[in-house]
Amino acid sequence: MTTPLLEVRGLHKHYPVGGGWFRRQRVVKAVHDVSFTVQAGETLALVGESGCGKTTTAKSVLRLIEPSAGQILFAGQDLMQLSARALRERRRDLQFVFQDPYASLNPKLSVGAAVQEPLDNFSVGSQAQRRERVAELFARVGLRPEGMDRYPHEFSGGQRQRIGIARALALRPKLIVCDEPVSALDVSVQAQVVNLLMDLQDQLGVAYLFVAHDLAVVRHISHRVAVMYLGRIVELAARETLFTQPRHPYTEVLLSAIPQPHTGQRRQRMLLAGDPPSVSNPLPGCTFHPRCALAQERCRLEAPRLTPRADGRLLACHLR
Repeated sequence: MTTPLLEVRGLHKHYPVGGGWFRRQRVVKAVHDVSFTVQAGETLALVGESGCGKTTTAKSVLRLIEPSAGQILFAGQDLMQLSARALRERRRDLQFVFQDPYASLNPKLSVGAAVQEPLDNFSVGSQAQRRERVAELFARVGLRPEGMDRYPHEFSGGQRQRIGIARALALRPKLIVCDEPVSALDVSVQAQVVNLLMDLQDQLGVAYLFVAHDLAVVRHISHRVAVMYLGRIVELAARETLFTQPRHPYTEVLLSAIPQPHTGQRRQRMLLAGDPPSVSNPLPGCTFHPRCALAQERCRLEAPRLTPRADGRLLACHLR
């Protein structure tokens, strides 16, 4: 088996909360013991409801926020052990596409200058060569190079996200983390941006860690899917395996919520009872057991480990 481009082992991100003279400090386990791999040229999607730790995981992988513990191996090199200088050099291969394309662009910079900024930071080529590279990137993402001297407010949301993608591609990275890159866009534009990302992957061989909550988008773009609940991965499988044969009860609930076209067949919508447990005061056992219709006594006492199953998926459930 080939060495993964990215391998995350036992990733943790904990935040201290409260504390003081008369109050004990608590810890919020935003990400807890998360492990996965991404192969070169592959798209791994992280899905789950809001607050499950998807974005925290994505930012921790690139050390945009510092993990509390774990290993992050990129091309066999542990990013957690790199000095600030070595990590900066490694960032040529690791880029990020943000959720809000307007907030991620400096309104005082022309969009051409924004896309050229990574090239300037790493002193890539001459000024003329950088300008030529920016024009090439604009054309690659479907924008006219003539617009390079305009400013972010002069572009639509979809165009701004294309600019953000062009900026991420500037240094020819091997992995791009996409944090809900289409959720802030109109539905009519989402498909265009998703198809652009897929075309770029075919052309350039770039890998994506794709954070999303829209499962229709995930099914279209991903190769494998990891389902997160309260900071943990509860199921990880190949795309079609997960969408056609989900095993974890939480995955089943997520998939039952996907809107269906009017085909004459009705899907039984599964509803969750109660609220998620407190992440600052978690219950023992499986994190999903307070809302799981199948929960048994073992689920309330013992947390299931994410283990491989016969069909190749990873699953954290005592009962499946």
